[in-house]
Amino acid sequence: MAEYKYQDITQKIIGAAMRAHAALGNGFQEVIYQRALQIEFKEIGLSFEREYNMKVYYKGHEIGERRVDFLVEGKIMVELKALIKLESVHLAQAKNYLEAYNVEVGLLLNFGGISLEFKRLGNNKYVSGFNPLIP
Repeated sequence: MAEYKYQDITQKIIGAAMRAHAALGNGFQEVIYQRALQIEFKEIGLSFEREYNMKVYYKGHEIGERRVDFLVEGKIMVELKALIKLESVHLAQAKNYLEAYNVEVGLLLNFGGISLEFKRLGNNKYVSGFNPLIP
């Protein structure tokens, strides 16, 4: 089995998402799953920010802001979708967010299908020591 950066945390996040999906099923808007995950994260002791405003950078310059669904443990970006099927454009978008935020690891979670769909994301352009989360 492959080792992933922050695997212990991403496994907890995925487990929480599976519990929420098993209880709620598919068909709700993203915000419903967001609220359910918030409860799950609290129950398992994960620290998180919900709808966290993150600065977007280009060549080291701040060019805007966007909200990420969750920033977990100050390390992992979690993006939620509630779509019948994830498309390659959603994966590309999540990878672009990782790069723009300079976050090393992310998860894309889709609650819209019959089963929870998740993708682990890594930022190949991550710049160590540049932390846009610290003002």
